[in-house]
Amino acid sequence: MNPKIVIAIDSFKGCLSSADANQAAADAVSRVCPDADILQIPVSDGGEGFIQAFHAAIGGDIQEVVVRDPMMRFIKSRYLLCGEEAVIEIAQASGLTLLSEEERNPMVATSYGTGQLIADAVKRGAKRIIVGLGGSATSDAGIGMLRALIDAFASGGLFDDIEELKSVHFTIASDVKNPLCGENGAAHIFAPQKGATAEMVKLLDERARRFAEVSAKHFGYDCSNQEGAGAAGGLGYAFLQYMHASCKSGIEVLLEAIHYDDVVKDADMVITGEGAADRQTLMGKLPVGVLRHSGNIPVYLIAGRISDREALLKAGFSQVVCINPEGISLEEAMRPEVARKHISESVKEICNLL
Repeated sequence: MNPKIVIAIDSFKGCLSSADANQAAADAVSRVCPDADILQIPVSDGGEGFIQAFHAAIGGDIQEVVVRDPMMRFIKSRYLLCGEEAVIEIAQASGLTLLSEEERNPMVATSYGTGQLIADAVKRGAKRIIVGLGGSATSDAGIGMLRALIDAFASGGLFDDIEELKSVHFTIASDVKNPLCGENGAAHIFAPQKGATAEMVKLLDERARRFAEVSAKHFGYDCSNQEGAGAAGGLGYAFLQYMHASCKSGIEVLLEAIHYDDVVKDADMVITGEGAADRQTLMGKLPVGVLRHSGNIPVYLIAGRISDREALLKAGFSQVVCINPEGISLEEAMRPEVARKHISESVKEICNLL
């Protein structure tokens, strides 16, 4: 019987997409085991590649729409629509990669464009919306997104006047457990990497706290301390507080959508990976989600950089392989053609174990 090998590698950020990394691994498997049944699964935990992963998994159509970026400039953005289900990647409209380093300023950056994407999906009939919360440039607690929804559905009115969202179920995909405010909140933990100074962090945290207090008084409940509220600069909070969203791990949402447990049950080997694997990988990142759902199937982890190898092996990975040779510079390792070559060589070694 031909061996069945499942490949589910996350993107190597700034270097290879999940699909590119998977293809490099699949090509290597084919050379070593030409009779192997290879199943490639593009994956994402809610950030880069989230739409593409779902598109490969469930089909549907990519919708292109003009929205506002974090600086309120017009840009073309995309989301996935499949029947009554939509998949939105907030980085498409409110992402850090949309700004130059000089433009990064979370005091100004707005999530308005994310609200426009949601409005467009709802107008096209979406009743279930999955939102990937990775890679945001904002720290506005979702105020910009809510303003865009009011402008789209209740211009001149209030959020309470929006009828169109009452029949829509939202699921936010995020591995962030942080609350909205405080020392572990959105501003203190994430805003500095978005361009915030120490003074800005204090102001952003206070702004979010005031917004949460007003919102709690209005609704009679407070979601600001729920897990995920601090995701994407507080966008998680806005979804939880205003849209009654469910919050799930990004990889869990995807694996559920593609029925991964059924797909993998008769596999002989799973190859997963990411750019850098360490103790943080075990805190719900994509490879460990794949591991947990693979049962007793051997799961091999590849990465461009590895630390805490023993902890990763103890967690259950059959082997943990660094694709890069010792002494290689980061610049050289990040070249796509080099990364593809090293993935291929590492996967060939793994397949020789079959």
